[in-house]
Amino acid sequence: MQQFIGTGVALVTPFNEDRSIDFDGLERLVNYQIDNGVNYLVVLGTTGEPATLTNEEKEAVKTKIIEVNNGRLPLVIGIGGNNTAAVVEEIKNTDLTHFDAILSVSPYYNKPTQEGIYQHFKAVAEATDKPIILYNVPGRTSSNMLPETIVRLAKDFENLVAVKEAKGDIVQAMRIIELAPKDFLVISGDDMIALPMTLAGGSGVISVIGEGLPKEFSSMIQLGLEGKTKEAYKLHYKVMNSIDLIFAEGNPAGIKSLLQKRGICLDEVRLPLVKASEELQTQISDFVDTL
Repeated sequence: MQQFIGTGVALVTPFNEDRSIDFDGLERLVNYQIDNGVNYLVVLGTTGEPATLTNEEKEAVKTKIIEVNNGRLPLVIGIGGNNTAAVVEEIKNTDLTHFDAILSVSPYYNKPTQEGIYQHFKAVAEATDKPIILYNVPGRTSSNMLPETIVRLAKDFENLVAVKEAKGDIVQAMRIIELAPKDFLVISGDDMIALPMTLAGGSGVISVIGEGLPKEFSSMIQLGLEGKTKEAYKLHYKVMNSIDLIFAEGNPAGIKSLLQKRGICLDEVRLPLVKASEELQTQISDFVDTL
């Protein structure tokens, strides 16, 4: 699973002013990542607003990204949910030919027990031979997948190869790194502690800010993987304030504002999300001007 060491980015879905999909913007976005040192791309994760895309739109997004990427970077597809049977069915009915792994979020809203989370991912793991990256993001799911549950899953199922750990808790991350099998990747899902996690033995990041600042962020993570702490932290402090800014009014409104400033795509989002406020847009624009 060496292809998932480093910086992955969770791609947004660019929209036109009428909120239809902006396929030209999507092409610019993918090329921008590839040209600036990102290691792999995550398609239709939460940042891609899949909750407000139709099935036809999701297929169109996947097709466009596959076409533009043209085999240059590994691709990860987001397939998850809180109905285990539906997730299993979607995995079985999705053409995974062009994807190197599945990113699957811990069930949200239902608030299952740890045993429920284990049984959910047992069913998901048994539905496919594809590598699966577990995704723990309690801020969105309202339940925390504990290190013991992650380690149990990692030991019991060979195709559960990694976790995107986004609790934002460096101690929990270190517990997983300590206890998990050596070939199991612990990937940061929290941009602010991506470098500390990497230096603690993690495998890098699946990033949101990395999509807007791919050169800076992927360089930082690479330096961290190489143990070049001072150089890595120099970049961390250079980009740190932008992380707070892009999440200040929710994701992906902030990162889309930054991408608009960089000429990649518009900052349009679909309801119930709304665009970043004018004040935040100004702050993001001012930050980019300092780089």
